[in-house]
Amino acid sequence: MTDPAPIKVLLIEDSPADARLIELMLADAPGLEFEFGWVDNLTHGIARLRSSPLDVDVVLLDLGLPESSGLDTLQRLLAHSSDVPTLVVLSGLTDEGIAVQALQSGAQDYLVKGQVDSALLVRAIRYAIGRSQA
Repeated sequence: MTDPAPIKVLLIEDSPADARLIELMLADAPGLEFEFGWVDNLTHGIARLRSSPLDVDVVLLDLGLPESSGLDTLQRLLAHSSDVPTLVVLSGLTDEGIAVQALQSGAQDYLVKGQVDSALLVRAIRYAIGRSQA
C-alpha cells in the first residue's frame, strides 16, 4: 500500500510567529504529511493561487492582513482567485457573526487563533477537504 499524497497547505498570514506555529502544528500530525507554504499578504496569496492552483489543497486564511481586514479579506480572495481550493479561516477574530458570514461566503471552517491545537487544526483541514469534495 502506498502512502497517501501529502496535503498541500497554503497559509496566508502576516505574522511570522503564527506561521511558524501553524507549520509546527502540521508537522506534529501523526500519520499525515503536509507540504506547507506560506505567504505574508493577500496579494501574494492570490498570485500564488492564480499561478499554480493545483499546487494547493487547502488555504488557511487570516482575516487580519495589512492590506485587508475582516470579511473583506475573504471576499477579495474569492473574487480574485476563481479556483480557490478548500478554504479554512484561521483568525484572531472571535466574533460569532463574522464566523457564520465567513462560512456562508464559502469558507469550509472557521478557527480562532489561540484556541487551536495540532489535533483540531488537522481535523478541520481533513473535514474541510472532505466537505468541499462532497
